[in-house]
Amino acid sequence: METTTMLMPKVEIIEFQEKYASDFARLNYVWLEKYFTVEEHDIEQLENANEYIVKPGGEILLALDGDLVVGTVALVKMGDDAFEVAKMAVSESHQGLKIGYRLMLAAIDYSIKVGKKKLILESNTKLPPALNLYIKVGFRVIPQDPNTLYSRSNIRMELKLQ
Repeated sequence: METTTMLMPKVEIIEFQEKYASDFARLNYVWLEKYFTVEEHDIEQLENANEYIVKPGGEILLALDGDLVVGTVALVKMGDDAFEVAKMAVSESHQGLKIGYRLMLAAIDYSIKVGKKKLILESNTKLPPALNLYIKVGFRVIPQDPNTLYSRSNIRMELKLQ
């Protein structure tokens, strides 16, 4: 019996560069429109990623397959000790190739490198693959934030780094 294996793309994870801002927005709009509704806060962050995420002390990590941006994750500053993991998306053409997992590990490594003590994220229980990924890397469910910015959020998770 012959076994066929899908070739894994050689994906590189890089830190944000302004030239990829439209790719960051594009991937996230596609994801949001598929599963939820684009909210006002999403538009602010996606249309002004450098101003809303990077300049205040956060970071955006991008997965590149050659010159093509195929995945994103944002680390939004939450005080001095934490980042919120947000805007994680992988293009449909590259799903199932562990790019989300690699982005999450890169986000954890980056957060440790810059001295953060924890990561927080908000998600939705109708996304089992995402929740399984978060649990796999060590996130645990914590109480919801009554002041959440997203109506789609129904679960909050935390990963302690130190």
